[in-house]
Formats: sequence, C-alpha cells, structure tokens
Amino acid sequence: MDTGLYADCLIGPPPAPVESLRVDLRDVTVDDCSGVDAVIHLAALCNDPLGNLNPDLTYNVNLHATLRLAEAAKAAGATRFLFSSSCSLYGKGLDDAPLAEDAGFNPITPYGTSKIESEQGLLALADDSFSPVFLRNATAYGFSPRLRGDLVVNDLVGHALRTGEVRLQSDGSAWRPLVHVEDICAAFLAMLAVPRERIHARAYNVGQTGENYLIRQVAELVAEVVPGSRVTFAAGAAADLRNYRVSCDLIAADVPEFRPAWTLRKGIEQLVEAYTRYELRLDDLMGSAHQRLKRINALRTAGRLSDELRWIEP
Repeated sequence: MDTGLYADCLIGPPPAPVESLRVDLRDVTVDDCSGVDAVIHLAALCNDPLGNLNPDLTYNVNLHATLRLAEAAKAAGATRFLFSSSCSLYGKGLDDAPLAEDAGFNPITPYGTSKIESEQGLLALADDSFSPVFLRNATAYGFSPRLRGDLVVNDLVGHALRTGEVRLQSDGSAWRPLVHVEDICAAFLAMLAVPRERIHARAYNVGQTGENYLIRQVAELVAEVVPGSRVTFAAGAAADLRNYRVSCDLIAADVPEFRPAWTLRKGIEQLVEAYTRYELRLDDLMGSAHQRLKRINALRTAGRLSDELRWIEP
C-alpha cells in the first residue's frame, strides 16, 4: 500500500513491480487489510526537515494514521505488526555509553516524538492475538532504486565524487549509529519468521553496535574511499544536537537469524560504484528526485499535492 509520492523518483532500472494498493495511509480501512496476516509498516513523513515542515501534519501521518492502520489490521485478523521506528527518538543522548532499548527518550524533532507516541499507542493494542514489534532503525544509508540523497552517507559520497569535497554541514562531533538499507530489510524479514513469543511487544535497535560513528569519522572514511577528495566544513558549521550512540546487542541476542551483512566502508564503496555506473550528477542528487522535502515542495508548487499532502486529481 503506497500513495506514490516517490513512485517515479528512480535511478537505474526500476525494481520489479509488486501487487499494491494506491491508498493514502490516512484512509486505510479494515477491508484494505483483509486477508493480511502480518503488516510491515514503513510509511511516514520520513526525515527531520520534512517532519518540521508541518508538525501537525507529521503527527497526523506518523502517529494517528499509524494507529488507524494497526486498529484496521487487528480488526481484519492480522497477528503481527512490525513498526518501522527510529533511533532518532533518543534525540540528544542522555548518556555517553551506547543506548540500549530501555534508555530514556530525548527527542528534538516532531519526527522523533511521533515515533515514541506511535510505539506507546501500538503497545496498548498488544494482546494474545495481536503482536506489535518496534524496529528502531539506525540512520539509513546505501544505494536503492529510489535513492535518498538527504541521508548523511549518501550525501557525503555524492559530494566527494562530484566536487572533491566531503562537505560537512556540522562540526562533525555528533555520534550517529548507521545501518545499510539492505540490513534494515533483513531485520524485518527475520522478525517475520521468528516465533512471536520471542519478540512480542518488544523494541529493538536495528544495526550493529560496532557501526556507531562520529560524523567526522564518516567523512574521513568517505575521503579514504573516494580518490582525490578531502573533508571540508560549510561556513558556520556547528554542533548537531542529534547526538547518540546505540547498542544493538539485544537484537543480536534475541534474533540471531538477523545477520547484518554491511559495514560503512562496504556501503560507501557500493555508493561510489553505483553513482559512477549511473552517472549520477550532483544536481540530480540534490534535486527533487532524491531529496524528500524538495520532492514534496515541487509537487505542491506544480499543483499536484495539497497542503495536507493529498493528491490533487486533474
């Protein structure tokens, strides 16, 4: 089920088509969930700048529509609900040590807050017949057919390749856990397969404990991989308030079927190869095809989306 905001934002060959419903998450019904035994819920206004565009709209989509979907799925007989949460709910970390799933929340954006309240609302629906699980993904990166250029690793690699500068917008002093998009997929698939009692109503940080990095370390590694590039800082670069490390020991212990396959260096090498193969230009990476907020604004300017981010049919 997808409303299709980014359907034609492609690089390289399109992915294989799948049977789908073009339905806005806010309009989902019990009938839409008929015959479904498990839900993988990924839909959201999906990064902090986009979430900040209209906080009320962010809560309507990320929180209220999430609970509407869960209630519809439960009423239709679905037994497992895998929720794509985020480590951004930790916000500005309250501890220097890697944060486990029982750490306190300190969100600094509507996006982070919406994930916390969604988890709490879903937890209230948990019972013997309905089993929600919360996958708190680390910061994603990696190549995909609908590439996101507004992710830190994807952005830094593009600038390194096309300008020779690994350009940091912050001072690089913040910690961030990182996870490849394919490892996120692998985590969801593993959660579908394990016995429900092992993971029922639990939260998991998704990634690897060893894949926490200072942003400046990310930049330095990009410069190592991309020949001739160097780390630079934007004018006025300051500390990023989003600053946290996470422990992924719990998912490793509870779900050994999940075996992450990617490291940051390997992911950077993949991006370099893909950007080169598809001749990705910097203007493309930074344009509306690969920047989520720019895409939304372009559709609104063209009169195709309303202020509520609903399609305006011609």
